[in-house]
Amino acid sequence: MMNPLAQELNDLLAGTTPGELLSDLGQRLYFPKGIIAQSGEAKKLGKVANGTIGMTVINGKPAILPSVRKYAPELQSGELVAYAPTAGNPDLRALWKEEMLKKNPGLEGKSVSLPVLVPGLTAGISYLADLFLDETKGLVAADPSWDNYVLIAGARRNAPFVQFQIFKDGKFNVDGLEECLRKQAETGSVRVILNFPQNPSGYSPTKSEAARIVSIIKDLAEKGTKVMVWCDDAYFGLNYENDIYPQSLFAELCDLHENVLAAKIDGPTKEDFAWGFRCGFITFGGKNLTDTHYDALVKKLMAAIRSSVSCASTPPQSMIFKAYRDGDIQTEKIEFRKVLEARYKLVKKFVTSHKSTAISPLPFNSGYFMAFHLDTVDAEELRQKLLTEKGIGTISIDSHTLRVAFSSLDEEKIETVYQAIYDTADELAKA
Repeated sequence: MMNPLAQELNDLLAGTTPGELLSDLGQRLYFPKGIIAQSGEAKKLGKVANGTIGMTVINGKPAILPSVRKYAPELQSGELVAYAPTAGNPDLRALWKEEMLKKNPGLEGKSVSLPVLVPGLTAGISYLADLFLDETKGLVAADPSWDNYVLIAGARRNAPFVQFQIFKDGKFNVDGLEECLRKQAETGSVRVILNFPQNPSGYSPTKSEAARIVSIIKDLAEKGTKVMVWCDDAYFGLNYENDIYPQSLFAELCDLHENVLAAKIDGPTKEDFAWGFRCGFITFGGKNLTDTHYDALVKKLMAAIRSSVSCASTPPQSMIFKAYRDGDIQTEKIEFRKVLEARYKLVKKFVTSHKSTAISPLPFNSGYFMAFHLDTVDAEELRQKLLTEKGIGTISIDSHTLRVAFSSLDEEKIETVYQAIYDTADELAKA
């Protein structure tokens, strides 16, 4: 039997695109009126005493061991060791939305949800899978793509994982994406994850390619297909060429059509060079969705968080909030991005001037990575040989794709690394 609270949320979403896209688990999820909800009420109204949260409180503040305090002396105990709300620090959520609007001016005047904080972008993708994927509701992704997509969609949710070849004739394969989406549309609904800059290829669509992608999705929606697009913006803003579409596709999709639901997954992990903080955000957007609809969706998402990790870690939230509020974070990020762009240009110059019959670079123009397509050798064999004989670490995504993170290569090492890749691939091809 469906829990009454879950049914209440389902009723609020009835007749909307989000309501029709929910998975079996998504329909069952609800945010309980239990400890967390009651503690929230007590925080507001329990002026005499608050005996709701399982924390040690001394003189109104969370207790903190001196051995812990000394490593973060500028943060209050509540900013370090107190529980964070399930959906995240409300001040940080509001700030992140403000920053998102600045980075994506196309969002101006459009209605989207308040971002919900999740413990890393991977967790965000996993929670979306909980809400919207099941054995009958699959996910479309690029080939090659980040290996965690299939692990989350296929292994965790037992959902079909459908891929389209991301490049054709040295360009982004918009036709292949369209063909794949139209085939999926025969089921009545489509769920697709678009990751730009892409992992592993390091590619972002040009302005004309982005326009075509949006047009395809709109056409599907106009013909009655319910479409959900997950915008995985982990590497957002790391663009190195002038013709790249500069915003997240979320800005175009969030009010594209009543049959389109967009979700933006982003965060400071890569954007703010804070990888281990494990902070991410999920924001929903859909044409004609009301605050009531967004609240119901957020409660479903909070249920996924509450039933897995309860809440995200507090210290990273406190530090990111203070860095944005008090620091010179934007100027600092420009300097780091210059480092990445310089490495990108060196790699681009090298692969443009070198040829091999064994490997060829996939198109790349942004992000942290680039990848090689292996024509005549096996990627894992090449990876092993590079590692054991040259002392160089790379990633074999699949049998014909080798990923290289130039983000982690100092400039003086780039030529050595890439020469070794070409030489070793050619040796294997001749063997």
